[in-house]
Parts: sequence; structure tokens; C-alpha cells
Amino acid sequence: MSPREKANTPTSGSSTSHLSTAECPLQTGRVPEYDEEVRDEDDDRGRVEENDEEEEEEEDEKSSDEGFMGMTPLLQAHHAMEKMEEFVHKVWEGRWRVIPHDVLPDWLKDNDFLLHGHRPPMPSFRACFRSIFRIHTETGNIWTHLLGCLFFLCLGLMYMFRPNMSFVAPVQEKVVIGMFFLGAILCLSFSWLFHTVYCHSEGVSRVFSKLDYSGIAFLIMGSFVPWLYYSFYCSPQPCFIYLLVVCTLGLAAITVSQCDFFATPQYRGVRAGVFVGLGLSGVVPTLHFVISEGLIKATTIGQMGWLLLMATLYITGACLYAARIPERFFPGKCDIWFHSHQLFHILVVAGAFVHFHGVSNLQELRYTVGAGCAEQGTL
Repeated sequence: MSPREKANTPTSGSSTSHLSTAECPLQTGRVPEYDEEVRDEDDDRGRVEENDEEEEEEEDEKSSDEGFMGMTPLLQAHHAMEKMEEFVHKVWEGRWRVIPHDVLPDWLKDNDFLLHGHRPPMPSFRACFRSIFRIHTETGNIWTHLLGCLFFLCLGLMYMFRPNMSFVAPVQEKVVIGMFFLGAILCLSFSWLFHTVYCHSEGVSRVFSKLDYSGIAFLIMGSFVPWLYYSFYCSPQPCFIYLLVVCTLGLAAITVSQCDFFATPQYRGVRAGVFVGLGLSGVVPTLHFVISEGLIKATTIGQMGWLLLMATLYITGACLYAARIPERFFPGKCDIWFHSHQLFHILVVAGAFVHFHGVSNLQELRYTVGAGCAEQGTL
């Protein structure tokens, strides 16, 4: 075969060389028309998917912006728990701020005339105790009775460790005066603890408020014991009767204070009246002592002046507490310092110290007179 014949003879696969451009587009280098259509469809599908994702994100943002109103109860509870965990975390880090009275929960609202400077609810005992060193409406309430508690604790220990030669009947007298110190320390301890942790939760506030009211009754009962002991030293029968009556009234006051309604703001006057009435029960033994000993001897030997001063301080503090003076006349001006509860605390500590001073004078007088009663006919 000649070279020319070889050139004219078709080789294998030569049929593809004679296909048209439309039939064999790959050799032309052009993009096929159907590929362009497929790409357009893919782009459209991608845009639709992106639009759907954007709509879903917008719906999620809208639902989150709607808050509790657009949530199911389960989502509301979950959202509330997240907020609470965030709040607790901030509290543990000590980053809380004081808040005004009108945003407090109902169980923390007690005095409508203290407008600013309140602690928020802090469900952490650590945060509550750290708040002792922060400035807020309870700072003065905490420190007045915390320092008072430490003062009477040290004073009581010193008194209990006095030499026995300073007493006529060391065991009896130390027990009797120790009852006063025990009542004072319990009252002041329960008080500063209540004012420290009552913002923890409603349940904790309820428990410690009952302890606080019980402490007041313990202080009143404990104050009666040494005074009746020394005033009726030579008359044990009336002394025992009066002690029994006072303890019965004190236990009744403690029982009433365990009711939940007793701690509510509307019963503020009732609370003050209960404890003032318990204290005024001492009028009967006082009159008995004045009549039997005479007014002059009662005021000089019987230390009635100190007893009356103590009663005046206690009653004045209770009245200020019940009437919410002075913040009633200056709303928002006594939020942090010198409001009625602080004044009440200061007067309680002062009254307890005055009472201790009077009882100490009675004890010294008894030591001077001695244990005999027949010749003296008095103390």
C-alpha cells in the first residue's frame, strides 16, 4: 500500500474525528449548555438553603427576644435556671450590687421607708457572710449586735471566772448571773445571724426570724432571774412564783413567735407589743418589792433606778421599731444609718448593760450584807 493510500485509509477511532461540534463538544473546549443549566440550578438551591438557614436564625433570635411570653413552660424553667446559675456565680464572686426596695421580692420587703441600699436575694451562705463587710441596709443591724455579742461573751467569761471569795454563794450566784449572760448572748447571736442570712432564701429567712424572736424572749427571761434572786433573797417563795410566771409568759411568747404570720410586716406592732408586754410583767414584782421595802430603800438598796432606766431603754427601742421612726419622717434619708431597727439594736445593748450594772450592784450589796436575813429583814 502506497503512502497516499495509507493516508486516505481511516484508522481506528477516526469516526470521532468526523463528529460535529455539537456531537463531540469535549474536543472543542466549550462548556456544554446543560452544564450551565445544572450549575444554575445548584446555585439556586444553595441560595434557597442559605435563605432557609437565615430564616431559622431569625426565628431563633426572635423567639429568644420574645422572652418568657414566647416560651413553653419547659423552656421558661430552663431559662430561669440559667439566669439563676449566672446570678449565683456573680454572687459567689462578690459582684452583687445593692438594689432599691421596689424591686425586692415580697419576702424581703419589710420596711417601706428604706428606699435604697438593700441586698438582693443571695442563695449562698458564703455570700451572705461576706456581705457583713459591705455597706447596705443591714450593715448596722449586723454589727451592733455582733459587737454586743462579743462584748457580753467576754464580760460573762470574766465574771464567771471571778474568785469565789467575791460571792456569798458562789455556785448559786454564778448560775443566776450566768442565766442573764446566756440570755443576752443568745439574743444578740440570733439577731446578727438573722440579719446576715435572711436574704439567702425565704425558708432560711423564716427559720432565723423565729430564732431572732426567741432570742428576745430569752433575754427578757434571763434578765429577770438575777434581779428576782437578789431582790427577794430572803423571800424565796415569791421569788419562785415570779420566776415561774415569767418563764411561762416567755415560753408563750416563743410559741407565738414560731407562727409564720408573726414575722410579716403587718404584725410589726404585734411583735413589739408581745415583747413589751413580757417585759412589763416585771411591774408586779417591782411593786411588791417597793411596798415591802419602801420607796427609798427600793431606789437606793434595791437599785430600782437602774431597773427603770433599763425598762425605759427597752420600751423606747421597741416603740421606735414599731413606729419606724425616724425613717417614717425622712423616707430614703436613713436607708443605711440610724434607721429604727439600728436604734432598737443599740438601745437593746445599752439596756442589757444597764441591767447588768444594776445586778452587779445588787451582788456587791449582798456580799457586803452577808448571807443572813433575820437581822437585816431586807435583801
